Amino acid sequence: MPTTDLLLHPHRYDPGHFDAETKRLLRATIDWFESRGKRKLLADFHAHVRYQDFLDFVGEQGVFATFLTPARDADGNPDRRWDTARVAAMSEVLGFYGINYWYPWQVTVLGLGPVWQSDNAVARERAASELARGQVAAFGLSEKEHGADIYATDMVLTPDGSGGYRANGGKYYIGNGDCATTVSVFGRIADVEGPDQYVFFTADSTHPNYDVVRNVVPAQMYVSQFELTDYPVAAEDILHTGEAAFSAALNTVNIGKFNLCFGGIGLATHALYEAITHAHNRILYGTPVTNFPHVRAGFVDAFARLIGMRLFSDRAVDYFRSANPDDRRYLLYNPITKMKVTTEAEKVIGLLGDIVAAKGFEADSFTTVAKSDVTGLPKLEGTVAVNLALILKFMPAYLFQPQEYAPVPTRTDSADDEFLFRQGPARGLGKIRFHDWHAAYGRFAHVPTVAQFTEQAESFAELIRTAPPSADQQADLDFTLTLGELFTLIVYGQLILEQAEIIGLDEDALGVLFDVLVRDFSAHATALHGKRSSTPAQQEWAISAIRKPVTSSFDQVWQQVVALAGAYEMKP
Repeated sequence: MPTTDLLLHPHRYDPGHFDAETKRLLRATIDWFESRGKRKLLADFHAHVRYQDFLDFVGEQGVFATFLTPARDADGNPDRRWDTARVAAMSEVLGFYGINYWYPWQVTVLGLGPVWQSDNAVARERAASELARGQVAAFGLSEKEHGADIYATDMVLTPDGSGGYRANGGKYYIGNGDCATTVSVFGRIADVEGPDQYVFFTADSTHPNYDVVRNVVPAQMYVSQFELTDYPVAAEDILHTGEAAFSAALNTVNIGKFNLCFGGIGLATHALYEAITHAHNRILYGTPVTNFPHVRAGFVDAFARLIGMRLFSDRAVDYFRSANPDDRRYLLYNPITKMKVTTEAEKVIGLLGDIVAAKGFEADSFTTVAKSDVTGLPKLEGTVAVNLALILKFMPAYLFQPQEYAPVPTRTDSADDEFLFRQGPARGLGKIRFHDWHAAYGRFAHVPTVAQFTEQAESFAELIRTAPPSADQQADLDFTLTLGELFTLIVYGQLILEQAEIIGLDEDALGVLFDVLVRDFSAHATALHGKRSSTPAQQEWAISAIRKPVTSSFDQVWQQVVALAGAYEMKP
């Protein structure tokens, strides 16, 4: 297939692998944005106009109810299920038009996570009913003083003497928190110690004891600070208690934050269309801007990174959908989508912003929106550091303890991904095993840059065997973060190759994509060499791991990129 066919194109979007209702809703969403037009999109962005018209549209169409209600709670409606493939597709579509529109979808996903993991039938039925009414949900976890540190919540529930509680405390930076009728709130029970103190309960922003203090961001988004004052919490409002509440918080992140990658893919795709069209029609010094070598290099690099984001994320969907208690490999791929794919989106839009220069600051440019939006994606789930620290927990098992698994197929079938809501306790990460990463690399050994990157990956494994980080280095976050970046690239490359094989990606594009990965690996190796705590053996390894990519496919890929000039422009 042509590599450019991997890019979402609104005018010819036809996801034929989905069922009729899924296709209708994806198409209807695109048509709503396109008919509304670019001028309205940009004017509302700059004026910070709330997106209530969008929420009205998705409510009328039943978008959230259809895509985000598990089959168990669908009351027999065959179109309602939790299907990660189509959730990802909608995340990309919404990201294409801006993170402001992706965001209410994203935080509704998060707000529903604790509910769908609960066995509280009353709360589940109420949430499903609210979705069917066109309402949204919110995830009441973070607090102003503690962020997302769930060990230190100041949301306190005090027994009311009648079998219920009164909740007092505040939450901060809560998406949809000022308009959601299903707000999953994390707190603790007064005078209880240890893990038994934790609780998840539901609240409703329309209740008189729920006070929206303010909207905390200067943007279109509903992002609230709210306070509960003697808010009544009945038994039917309790979703989880004790360790189950703690696990529900983390497992919700596993489900919901996966959408960050597809939001970034959509955003970067729209920015690429606009940038290549602008640059190719811009004449400087008597020649199109796209004739300058550094501009071509920037475009090819951005395109290759975007294709890498797409391949990794699409393949990760399959592991999410095929997960079970004996196969939790998705728990590694999830923080990589949150950290790596989102930072790649930053790099793509940064490269495009450098090329379009002043155009990327103008009021009528989507690139202006993309540059503003993209910086938030890696920060919407902790930070890059949080996710790298999590990724490193999987490194020994991934590199050195492979396990046989049946091949994971492409999963675009119309199935309900019910395992995601019964993940169980959020522990035991060190026991998770992975299939042998060498196999995917071996199947593409004939591609020169893949062979080079394989050498780098093998050398990294040897570094961990022979000169692993000392106890002091493991406590040095500055050192371990760079180590995590190097390890992440190996996992990233593996899933890219798996998906490349599945779709038959052309090897010119694959060669240039791994040109990027070889350079990135070399850059992180150089950074490791310069760390204050790196040992002589580690420094020696770092120098030996540097490679100059050997690819001859640049011109072929450039022709694919420049062919995108004029291919899409949002309707006025």
